[in-house]
Amino acid sequence: MEMFDLSLIWALIIGFGIMMYVLMDGFDLGLGILFPFAPDEDARDVMMNTVAPVWDGNETWLVLGGAGFLAAFPLVYTVFLPALYIGVFLMVAGLVFRGVAFELRFKSRRERRGRRLWNLAFSGGSAVAAFAQGAVVGTYIQGFETQNGVFVGGAFDWLTPFTVLTGIGIMIGYALLGTTWLILKSEGYIQAWAYKLTPPLLAAVLVIFGIISIWTPLVNEVVWDRWFGHLQVIWILPALTLLCMYGVYWAVRRQRELLPFMATLGMFFFTYLGLVVSKWPWLVPPNYTIWDAASAPESQLFLLLGVLFVLPFVLGYTFWSYWVFRGKVRAGEGYH
Repeated sequence: MEMFDLSLIWALIIGFGIMMYVLMDGFDLGLGILFPFAPDEDARDVMMNTVAPVWDGNETWLVLGGAGFLAAFPLVYTVFLPALYIGVFLMVAGLVFRGVAFELRFKSRRERRGRRLWNLAFSGGSAVAAFAQGAVVGTYIQGFETQNGVFVGGAFDWLTPFTVLTGIGIMIGYALLGTTWLILKSEGYIQAWAYKLTPPLLAAVLVIFGIISIWTPLVNEVVWDRWFGHLQVIWILPALTLLCMYGVYWAVRRQRELLPFMATLGMFFFTYLGLVVSKWPWLVPPNYTIWDAASAPESQLFLLLGVLFVLPFVLGYTFWSYWVFRGKVRAGEGYH
């Protein structure tokens, strides 16, 4: 295995896992953010039933990304967790709240008061988790103070105007994923409601992502050098992102069902790819690359063998579950 760069392989696996989580759990969180604005309780039932067969499997990818960092790049945990304790705690708490609410809401069908409580928990947990994820990404972009591989900043260094904006941007982006997913999976007045919400959400995403794109090179010298240095080809990624945004607009205007969701996934994919290219190969800019932060090669190899065995099964189950539960979800029908 000496001929293989284990750190590079692990970086690709973790990057793939995080990307899959964003693409697959993003619309799930987006539905939660949209929950308070749904037309009625039947619409909320449909919204939850569209993701009931797949939502817990979607979060498997987050586990892969987090566990992969701990196993392959332990220095990342040494620096990141002290810097992001509060943000990560809020994210995990939000995911726990929405997970509990997801199950218990269906068990309180006849209790209006209980249902309102679980609706609030599901929506609030989704919003908090999405905001925290965006703020964590913003903190990674702007960077933080380290000395000798140790975080030396304050507990709230992760909360700045820039990270608040990235948190809000992710919330709105996930909501857009939610409406386009609902266009694909629902019909009738619920689908019409999703069609109506998509254009203003798309406009908000365009504005906020545009501001973040202008602000990003100003808060991080590494990104500035990457964007305006020798790697001019990176500008193709914002162009492709804008093309995907136009694809969403075009498809919604023509009442297409699959294309709005696929174009929104493409928008997130190219944005994510742009972030990776902007920071590569730094894990903790500007001090530590993927090779500096790596664990011992023996540890990476041992764990890699297990991941390579399990990953095809996870991928297979993921695609199988989406295929089996394809099609529309109607009011009064579902999996709970």
